[in-house]
Order: sequence, then structure tokens, then C-alpha cells
Amino acid sequence: MKHSEFALAVTTEFGEHFGRTLVRDVVLDEFGLSAADALAAGNSPRNVWVALCLAMDVPEHRIHGAGRGEPKK
Repeated sequence: MKHSEFALAVTTEFGEHFGRTLVRDVVLDEFGLSAADALAAGNSPRNVWVALCLAMDVPEHRIHGAGRGEPKK
């Protein structure tokens, strides 16, 4: 997962404004940091995404494959 895919996944799952707030303010147990700080520290966007989803009780079927956008037709 790239940083752009992380951003798309957050927006798709949580909405633009709420997603931005979560990334900035929710401290993830796995890192002891917010998602924004965990990314800035060099952690994998995929690992940060999964940790954010677990913290927010996102169903497993919506975690995997997130951030890829719609397939081209």
C-alpha cells in the first residue's frame, strides 16, 4: 500500500473530514502514535491502515484491498 492508497482508504471508509481527524488524533496501540505520526516515523502505510481499522472496529472484509480504487473498465 502506498501513501496515496492509504489516504484513499481512509477517505473511503471514514469520509474526508472525519478520516483526517482520526489520522491526526487517534493513538494506535500498535505504535503508541497517531496514524499521521506513525507514517511520518516511516511505518508501512499498510500496517498503519490495519492498526487504524482495528482501533475503529472496521469489519475485516473492509480492511483488505482498501485504497485501490475502482477497477478500470
